Amino acid sequence: MKNRYLWMLISSLILCLAVLLGAFGAHGLKKFLTPELLETFKTGVNYQFLHGFAILIVANLSKEIDFKSVNMLFLLGIVLFCGNCYLYSITQIKAFAMIVPLGGVSFVGAWLLLALKFVKLLKDS
Repeated sequence: MKNRYLWMLISSLILCLAVLLGAFGAHGLKKFLTPELLETFKTGVNYQFLHGFAILIVANLSKEIDFKSVNMLFLLGIVLFCGNCYLYSITQIKAFAMIVPLGGVSFVGAWLLLALKFVKLLKDS
C-alpha cells in the first residue's frame, strides 16, 4: 500500500513540475527560442503531463496488477524523453536530441507491458 502512495506522490510532483515548465515555456522562453524549439519544449511538457497521469492511473490499479515495472518505464521515459526535449530546446546541443528516442522507447515499453499485464488478468479471470 505504501508503494502505491509513493507512486501517487511521484505523479503529483511530475504533474506539478509539468505545470511550472509549461508556464516557464509560455512566458519565459517565448522571447528566446525559435518557434520550432519552443514546440519541442511544449512536446516535452505535453508528454510529461500525459505520462504523469499514466503513473497516477497505474498506481490506482495497484490492487489489480504489479505496476512498479510499468511506472518505472514511464518515469524513465519522462526523464529521457521530456528532460532531453527541454535540454535540447534550451541549449540546442544535438546530443540531447539524440537521447529523446530512448525515452520514446521507454514509453512504448511501458504501454506494452501494461497491455501484457491486462492480457494476463483477462486469462486469469
